[in-house]
Amino acid sequence: MNNLLFVQNKLSGEIPQNYAKCTTLKRFRVDNNLLYGVVPPGIWGLPPHAEIIDIRSNRFEGPITSHIGKARTLALLFVSYNQLSGELPDEISKATSLVSIVLDNNSFSGRIPRSLGDLKHLGVLYLQSNMFSASIPKSLGRCFLLSDVNMAHNLLSGEIPSSLGSLPSLNSLNLSHNQLSGQIPETLASLMLRILDLTHNRLTGVIPKALSIAAYNSSFSGNPGLCSMYMSSFPRCSPGSGLSKDVRIVIICFSVGSAILLVLLICALFLKKRKDEERTLNEESWELNSFHVLSFTQDEILDSIRQENLIGRGGSGNVYRVLLADGKELAVKHIRNTDPSGGKSKEFDAEMATLSSIRHNNVVKLYCSITSEGSSFLVYEYLPNGNLWDRLHTSEDMKLAWEPRYEIAVGAARGLEYLHHCLERPMMHRDVKSSNILLDELLKPRIADFGLAKIVEASAGRDSTHVVAGTHGYIAPEYGCTYRVNEKSDVYSFGVVLMELVTGKKPMEPEFGETNNIVSWACSMHSSRESIPRMVDSYLPEACKEEAIKVLRIAMLCTDRLPERRPSMRSVVRMLEEAHELGLQD
Repeated sequence: MNNLLFVQNKLSGEIPQNYAKCTTLKRFRVDNNLLYGVVPPGIWGLPPHAEIIDIRSNRFEGPITSHIGKARTLALLFVSYNQLSGELPDEISKATSLVSIVLDNNSFSGRIPRSLGDLKHLGVLYLQSNMFSASIPKSLGRCFLLSDVNMAHNLLSGEIPSSLGSLPSLNSLNLSHNQLSGQIPETLASLMLRILDLTHNRLTGVIPKALSIAAYNSSFSGNPGLCSMYMSSFPRCSPGSGLSKDVRIVIICFSVGSAILLVLLICALFLKKRKDEERTLNEESWELNSFHVLSFTQDEILDSIRQENLIGRGGSGNVYRVLLADGKELAVKHIRNTDPSGGKSKEFDAEMATLSSIRHNNVVKLYCSITSEGSSFLVYEYLPNGNLWDRLHTSEDMKLAWEPRYEIAVGAARGLEYLHHCLERPMMHRDVKSSNILLDELLKPRIADFGLAKIVEASAGRDSTHVVAGTHGYIAPEYGCTYRVNEKSDVYSFGVVLMELVTGKKPMEPEFGETNNIVSWACSMHSSRESIPRMVDSYLPEACKEEAIKVLRIAMLCTDRLPERRPSMRSVVRMLEEAHELGLQD
């Protein structure tokens, strides 16, 4: 037996001891059942072939034992929403193939093992809603592939390790609702975080200037000891805030002693800096590739890449707002070079190759690229209304009515339909989510952020890719079983977006219960006819609910667990249009 898949049933009882002897198993998945008892120790260390252990959403108890050190091929460890307890064994570091560790919503306690820093392939670490204590290991700074870290709702104390700022791939960091103290490390400002949540701790001192941007407006609340020179929701910092008395004295003495030297050198340094900047622009051999007729020069773009123009951070780069002399606004993404050989990053190549060939009203317009050996810039149209995630989930004073929600759904669906069906070589987006749907001044949607896009080769017979990509809450279930995705995986992710539009809820919410995701919650609610109207966002008026329910049913089709049963994006567009036409006839 290679695969044991008893997923989403109502099985009860304990796992038989002899299953631990099945050494041929690659996938052990019994999630979403009513199983209980202690997991047989041998299950944790199923050698020599196990790739997935998934026991989520049951009633298991007891510890993860040291046997896990034998699971050398284990990539995915999913145990969330159980009653597991005890300390994590140091031997977990011997499971050297681990990519995802998902332990949230249990009763684990004690320290987080320092040995986790030895897991070189680790990308996802979910420890939230447990009872972990002591400090966050500095060794996590060695896990260079970490992209998603969540340690919220624990008992962690001590300072936030500055080593977390050295993680080049980190996209989301949630350390909220702990007892962390000290100052916010300046090193976090070097990251390109989509999500940063340090709320409800005991942090003190100055919020770093580079983190004092609109994207992080709600990232630091619940820390009375913080102050800021740039964020109006915090007290203004006094001189020397966050520094001890001894440190302040040293700084004052050093400042006085070096003042004369600084006065003498400042003019010379300023002149040298200007010459260096001019020489950098002249000598770095910038290459501009235009994809539309341009009304600006590359110098206008490069001169605007400054901290004060920073408007956001994403998984693949910082985003700047550029205001041209003629009043036109542009958005410029700076993608840093991650290729040790000095070439452009894979994210840059993927996004440029995809967008430069696309002409569609519902796909963001790429004007040009500006590249050199050290930097890569993509120049887009600027969309003044931000992204759909913010409009749905953070803009309390600017709630979306049903009509724009419907138009956004149809427009985004047409953009994906174009990618899947209207190009000579179909394209998958592979990171469809509400934060990647941008809105123009009329709230018309544009599909954006193709850093993960993958051209589906015609010769591959619409086969799939094995590269793990996407965002938690939007990822299709076949990822967890096979790592294989195709256009139907985009359809699933778009179905989650439709559910966001209809319900107003996020893809992951505590109110969803043990499943913690909107799709499982929608399935459980949809089984009862009386519950369906209650799923619609309470903000929407009664007159809109019938059409909203029709869109919700389309979302249910899109998120079917079996990819082959999901409709194509072409069918999704047609169904959305028909839902509105039928509503008008009614």
